[in-house]
Amino acid sequence: MKKYLLLFPILTVVHFANAQLNNSYLYNRIRPADSLIKELQLNFYNFNYVRNYEYANKFHDGYTLYGMHLEPQLTYFAHPNFAITAGAYLRKDFGYNTGLRDGQILFNVKYSKRDLTLVFGSLEGNLQHNYIEPIYDFERKIVNPVEYGTQLLIDKEQFNLDAWIAWQKMIYKGDNSKEEIVGGFSSAFTLLKNDSWKLAIPVQSLLYHQGGQIDVVQNVPVTTLFNGAAGFTLSKKIGYNIKEVYTKNYVVVYKDNSSTKVRPYNSGNGLWLNAGIDTRWGNIAASYWKGDKFISIKGMPLFQSVSTTLDNNGYTLDKRNILMFRYQYLRPLLANLYLDIRFEPHIDLDQSSKNLQFNHSFFLTYKESFKLFKASK
Repeated sequence: MKKYLLLFPILTVVHFANAQLNNSYLYNRIRPADSLIKELQLNFYNFNYVRNYEYANKFHDGYTLYGMHLEPQLTYFAHPNFAITAGAYLRKDFGYNTGLRDGQILFNVKYSKRDLTLVFGSLEGNLQHNYIEPIYDFERKIVNPVEYGTQLLIDKEQFNLDAWIAWQKMIYKGDNSKEEIVGGFSSAFTLLKNDSWKLAIPVQSLLYHQGGQIDVVQNVPVTTLFNGAAGFTLSKKIGYNIKEVYTKNYVVVYKDNSSTKVRPYNSGNGLWLNAGIDTRWGNIAASYWKGDKFISIKGMPLFQSVSTTLDNNGYTLDKRNILMFRYQYLRPLLANLYLDIRFEPHIDLDQSSKNLQFNHSFFLTYKESFKLFKASK
């Protein structure tokens, strides 16, 4: 296990490659600042969601997620470069009548200076890592939003990085289960940026390890899986009605580095090609996935070659060819209140019927910070 922990500082020498659609309204970042020293704030974040999958295929179940998150947090800005945050994450799924679907404590300490931020505790995670969807499923924002570990963020003019490691399952001596660790990085090197054009090289990595030496499980082999992606993004700003056109393209890989191989494929790859246009009436994009024996650690099930659905679990199909169209409408309704509507149909080109399937989403996000107290210096 220790040798995998050592990978974390290695990863940090390699912020963000933009996702296919704009997720910025869903983010919630708290950072220290000179003006906030010795101040106590209440940060209130509310995320309301409807995400419906009208799917009938062997790789992604059809279902609906409908509910809300509440994340009240108290932050004490102890220093211009240091903040301490404590709060709670609460998830209520509508129709789940036995109480909360999930609830967790949120706690972190955060050091931030100029273009560098170090987080220890609850991370600026899930969508804020900015992974592409074949590697990191958008739905994790709803069902698995909390990650605990360590994170290094760098935000420079020509280089951005999010390097992180999260402990998914801690074990103690004699436990009847394996420990689980996940981590990686999302980065981008900007080669060209002016008033109109931007060209960047994104590089992404995700590593999963299941193992440990103090459990009593004998029949579960040590697992180490890798996903990676690299490519280029090119965008051009246009004007008021047509704001921007862009293309974002990646080569994606999968590798099973486990000592004992138990999965249908030991390696795989894919192409993730995107082109879009952002307008004052909404954002429109087309995405194409061409996969070959690809297995994802945390990615959207639709793009994988091994099924995890309820009725077809374990079903395999080496080649995947999916064409997806996307429409997104974003608007601030009030100060601190944001609307995000999405419609995403797709066609599986390997199916003889080539039937059109779709998912659609409705998100309403409110986020605001309130000053509670400020100590005299």
